[in-house]
Amino acid sequence: MHVPLSDKVAIVTGAAHRVGKAIAVELARAGVHLLITFNASPEDVVKATVRDLKSEGVDAYAVRADLSTVAGVTSVFETLQEHFERLDILVNSASNFQKRTLLEVTLEEWRQTLDINLTAPFLTTQQAIRLMQTQTPAGGVIINIGDKGSQKPWVEYAHHSISKSALLTLTKITAAAYGPAIRANAIIPGLVMKPDGMDEMRWQNYGAGTPSKRPGTPEDIGRAVVYLASEDYITGAVINIDGGESVV
Repeated sequence: MHVPLSDKVAIVTGAAHRVGKAIAVELARAGVHLLITFNASPEDVVKATVRDLKSEGVDAYAVRADLSTVAGVTSVFETLQEHFERLDILVNSASNFQKRTLLEVTLEEWRQTLDINLTAPFLTTQQAIRLMQTQTPAGGVIINIGDKGSQKPWVEYAHHSISKSALLTLTKITAAAYGPAIRANAIIPGLVMKPDGMDEMRWQNYGAGTPSKRPGTPEDIGRAVVYLASEDYITGAVINIDGGESVV
């Protein structure tokens, strides 16, 4: 069944810019009110994002938080209760992306990456489930943003790949344990955000190697989030939004 999203409430983590912002904007266009989180992003960037969200006719707020800590996650949910008093959609988008082979990873880097990519979604998922279970009506949806390193070992990004693989398992456990009221799904983006410093021709050439013959955009991920949030029979799914890259 299709679920109308107008006047629903969402948290999108790591949403000050890039893919996280695109997800928040697409939800706002669907009528969803938003609480976005950020950590290191400049205040002017965050304020501009909030303005963009509000321009879609919804309420939007931002909160700075270290989501790898219980205190940080608690502050986010306290802000949520202050402004909205409910939660219908949680999108775990915040991520740390660091290039290291397994033997290059230091213990500090390992902990930092797992803290952001796995511990933070674990903590927000716990809080979201507890809140969603007490609402009237009970329920909601959790959407985790992974990447291709979660499905195929990415040896040059060892700790990142490991953390994202575990995030997929968190998604599936959530779906299996808390349905039907609470759904959980994961999205695996493909070539949707050109790396800093890469020239446009090289980027287009990468996209030409996929069945779609072009790179995607962050908005493709945002629309996929809206779809997963609005279709109530989809849970436990892992969806590749990659122009077919995963099948070649």
